[in-house]
Amino acid sequence: MKWADRMRIRVHAGANSIGNLGVELFHYLALFGIGAITVYAGITTFIEMLHQEKISVDDILLLFIYLELLAMSGIYFRTNHMPLRFLLYIGVTALIRLLISDVSHHKSPDEGILYLTGGVVLLSVSILVVRYASARFPSVKEKND
Repeated sequence: MKWADRMRIRVHAGANSIGNLGVELFHYLALFGIGAITVYAGITTFIEMLHQEKISVDDILLLFIYLELLAMSGIYFRTNHMPLRFLLYIGVTALIRLLISDVSHHKSPDEGILYLTGGVVLLSVSILVVRYASARFPSVKEKND
């Protein structure tokens, strides 16, 4: 019966290794895909901006959103941790872009501006809370086997 237990342990370890390899391959392919698509979107947006007569602030903010997405995927690639702060930065930038676009291009100011600015304030407070919590209570780094 000991031979059966040893074989079960070897089969389990082999299946674990193959499963981990598959997950890591998918992880890296997905990160490279997200990075490549973000670079492509940034380059095409930049080229479209060069063909315009006038470049607006919301166009520039869109480039910042692409930059934050690239930085977020780069950090995730290196650390295998999703940086929550970068998602919050992207949210703030997107809301400010929407606010600038709505006010300067589309419609007259109304109560929607208050909602957007409230969202920016809420996300900014969230960034402060996350930064304080990560400085005060740092996560424990686990050793890779």
